[in-house]
Amino acid sequence: MSEEPAENVSGGADGGGVEAEFAAGAPETRAEAVVDALGDMYWQKAYGGRDAFPCLVRTILSQNTSDTASQPAFDALLDRYDDGTDLAATLAAADRETLADTIASAGLYNQKSRVIVDAAAEIVADFGGADAFDDFVREGDPDAVRDRLLDIHGVGPKTADCVLLFSGGRGGVFPVDTHVHRIARRLGVAPPDADHEGVREALESAVPTEKCGFGHTAMIQFGREYCSARTPACLDGPEACPLADLCDRVGVDPASAVVVDPADAADRDELR
Repeated sequence: MSEEPAENVSGGADGGGVEAEFAAGAPETRAEAVVDALGDMYWQKAYGGRDAFPCLVRTILSQNTSDTASQPAFDALLDRYDDGTDLAATLAAADRETLADTIASAGLYNQKSRVIVDAAAEIVADFGGADAFDDFVREGDPDAVRDRLLDIHGVGPKTADCVLLFSGGRGGVFPVDTHVHRIARRLGVAPPDADHEGVREALESAVPTEKCGFGHTAMIQFGREYCSARTPACLDGPEACPLADLCDRVGVDPASAVVVDPADAADRDELR
């Protein structure tokens, strides 16, 4: 396995999961072969153990923005509101405009502050506080936990799955963000017209349980380094992409430098 990049979505050597080794063997699916290759390129890790409520807040702040923008907002939120008491109770009682100012760097701060205050109030009302919510996420039936998270206003599938993975440490959870949605369909390991849930189902059915977590983070890293939406590395030739041998390049035509969403490739024979 290569040394981790200095800046990466797994949190680097000091955070973001515990290094893990998985049994070597021939992959049973192409999706598993992709994850194995990404594990060799970046890292193989097991996730879990983060406190559930801060993890939920952190993931809400990351919606529709980059980690570069959302991490300072999360740090500022903790600086202002995490006084060692129940963070959910503190945020449920927080002045929304003050919270919005605190998290402004994450963007959509008015919307996100409402979601956070409402989610905190709901968790306090239903669970009694952050600790009991944490127990529920770690120990509850995974499907029931996911459904309950999705019932919280402003929590979508990616946010729910990130809480299940990074807090609950649940195996078989492959959160799908913009990068994963694009790359899995471009590779051809998910249907080209699949929505986020369709891609999640395709990956979770084809990738072994213990490999889904690092498959998620490593695929995001690969998207940032090689497989961007508009200028994938393969436009410079197959030798420019380390996954070229595993990729169908759906929606990408290196010869003409045309790149479209894989869902639109069905209308263009040369890109299928």
